[in-house]
Amino acid sequence: MVEPAAERLPELVLLNRQRAVALDLDALQERLHRAVPLCADHSADGVYALRSLEEVVVSLVSDRRIAQIHRDFMNIPGATDVITFEHGEIIISAQTALRCAGEYGHSTLEEVALYMVHGLLHLNGFLDGTDAERKAMHAVQDRIWLESRG
Repeated sequence: MVEPAAERLPELVLLNRQRAVALDLDALQERLHRAVPLCADHSADGVYALRSLEEVVVSLVSDRRIAQIHRDFMNIPGATDVITFEHGEIIISAQTALRCAGEYGHSTLEEVALYMVHGLLHLNGFLDGTDAERKAMHAVQDRIWLESRG
């Protein structure tokens, strides 16, 4: 039996492709599973693309690797926190998460969880290119991030 589109969620894959930052992958996997349905119910443009994806792959990488991806695909030099591809791939820098977590006063796991929510919302049509878009996205993102703590 095929699930109705409104109920279907993508398969989730979490890959650790870095060795610089120790992370509790089981806890991140649980957080990802809690965040996806919450994100799937929010859309900035009326399109719920997250529900149409077969799979979402979240890869944890080093700053060096994300800087290369940033340059290759966006022509922007330097590392960044998260890059989302519309086909369902979310790339997260564990090293950036480690640095930013200290800045914002929470754990690295929480920072990575925030980046996962951010990427999932991008997959559902949220943009953050302008101040207004960023403000709207961050309001939803922060609410989901807190709610997905369980």
